[in-house]
Amino acid sequence: MSFTQSKASGSVASEGTLPSSVIKAEIKSNKDGKTASLVNGFVQLNYYESILQDSIKADYIFTDTGNTVEGKSAMEGLPIVGTEDFELTFEDNQEEKLEFTDISTLIVNKVTPKEVDTAKQVVTLHLVSEEFIRNEEGSSHVNVVMKGKLSDHIETILKDKLKTEKELDIETTSNDYNFVGNNRKPYYTINWLSKFGVPEKEGKPGDTAGYFFWETSEGYKFKSIDSMFAQEPKKRFIFNSSPDIPPGYDGKILQQEFDNRIDYQNKIRMGAYGTKLVVFNPFDCFYEVVPQTAKETEEGTVTGGEELPKFNDKFENPSEEENFTRTTYMLVDPGVLPPGDTKEQVGVSTEPRFKAQQILNQGIRRYNQMFSAQQTVTIAGDFTLHAGDAIYIDTPSIQAETDDDVNKETGGKYIIADLCHYVSPKQTFTKMNVVRDSFGRKAESAPVQ
Repeated sequence: MSFTQSKASGSVASEGTLPSSVIKAEIKSNKDGKTASLVNGFVQLNYYESILQDSIKADYIFTDTGNTVEGKSAMEGLPIVGTEDFELTFEDNQEEKLEFTDISTLIVNKVTPKEVDTAKQVVTLHLVSEEFIRNEEGSSHVNVVMKGKLSDHIETILKDKLKTEKELDIETTSNDYNFVGNNRKPYYTINWLSKFGVPEKEGKPGDTAGYFFWETSEGYKFKSIDSMFAQEPKKRFIFNSSPDIPPGYDGKILQQEFDNRIDYQNKIRMGAYGTKLVVFNPFDCFYEVVPQTAKETEEGTVTGGEELPKFNDKFENPSEEENFTRTTYMLVDPGVLPPGDTKEQVGVSTEPRFKAQQILNQGIRRYNQMFSAQQTVTIAGDFTLHAGDAIYIDTPSIQAETDDDVNKETGGKYIIADLCHYVSPKQTFTKMNVVRDSFGRKAESAPVQ
């Protein structure tokens, strides 16, 4: 996420972006356990969360001088070579603190030094979660048979393979899924399973398929798309010219950038509104074609806005089986096993894999549809917000006579897809990319004026 500023909106600096505090920035040497504080040389901190990212990440930028470690620079005196423990604590100007110590200690993944002069240099430490590094180790790879509820597999992989002790917020799935790990990496396996997860609710299997897996400062999340849009907005923000915050809102948007691009061709190519899945098993010659359109699952789908996009009826094929714009081919993984012992598994090998094809079809559509409406907003630093949270946004109507006349098409509930807390000695702000799958503001989500 870049911090390019809109020419129309000017600088994001304001009274609301007062500097926050980096309380602790301590690195521990792999060589002898020696520690060094990097607080005094602090230049800038960028902290990232994303629903499309398995691990939290941070860039800590500091000035490294000859007095950091016993008359030497940190790079030389420790030395810094990568995979060092890094304890980080910082807070916004509302005293909301983010702390990465003990079980949540960050790890130095990359080091980018930039020479300034012979007395000092500016260094960027690229930080990741411990599990991010552990994911690359051969001993963590998933190489066992796993049977039972899909959501249970997520917890098992996180605890047994990645050895995490962090909080786990795992939404229970309604479906079982048996498979052989095939020596896949933990993060890869979890994201692969996410496509087949169906939340516990009424409806046909696969009607509301699709989960996201990500990490925040609060721990790991495994959430369905439906539950993400069903949650109440955590905070409400407005973008207008008034210096005051209107009743019903928690804060002001300092900068707003709409992604107003409407690219239907790209959407249909990605299968956002209709897909066809071709399933083939080379071992038993099982073959099936499974079409699915958005209309088939609209009733059971929880959306962020008022309604899904409505397109020209003339492009709709009379045959439902032909209403697809993307064809996906699924070669049945021999490691994906139906329930039962070996004999039972072979005996049902010609049956559909517990409607996995229907679920995958639905997942493809939901994932691509989720990013139908997007905007990027910048607010005063707020460390209470996390990737995956729902927030409410309002913008004045273009033809508005007052700031109270809001745009009901773009306003409403959004999901924070990406988030960056930018911290420097001079200012602190939070920049978010927010998304939703539909348009229009739902009446029940409007703030109380």
